[in-house]
Amino acid sequence: MNSDSDLQIAGDILEVPHLLQAPREHPATVAEFAGLARSLAADRSQWASLVRYDAVSRWYHRLRTGPGYEVWLLSWVPGQGSGRHDHGPSSGVLTVLDGTLTEHTPRATRALRPGAQRVFAPGYAHEVINDTLEPAVSLHIYYPGLTEMPMHAARCAAPATA
Repeated sequence: MNSDSDLQIAGDILEVPHLLQAPREHPATVAEFAGLARSLAADRSQWASLVRYDAVSRWYHRLRTGPGYEVWLLSWVPGQGSGRHDHGPSSGVLTVLDGTLTEHTPRATRALRPGAQRVFAPGYAHEVINDTLEPAVSLHIYYPGLTEMPMHAARCAAPATA
């Protein structure tokens, strides 16, 4: 019986070079940026020895740059937060590497544990806080590179639940 949903490929699909895409040197899609963040998170040797903790302000270090994007490493001691902000014209991927961060948006409050990712578009407003008793480390990728971070007056709060 034949149907439109039956598809069979004869032979080894990997032997058809014109169907394979060459791997990109730099990410170009949201999925590729999220994948880059996951691969960096999984390879502690690329970032763990660089982390510093600053009791006065959040510590940050530009880990990598590529055509049109930047990768930043941030540390957060207990009580440190970003304030409510957006990222101007930049899209981004936030990935928690160690510890737990809390993200507040007008719609929700989320605990972000190691491996958690948040992907956001330009204009996405949020506040990120380390409200635990342990330090935290996060990785941030911005495309295009971060040129502004407008602060917003009021703290984001999740809607009341019944």
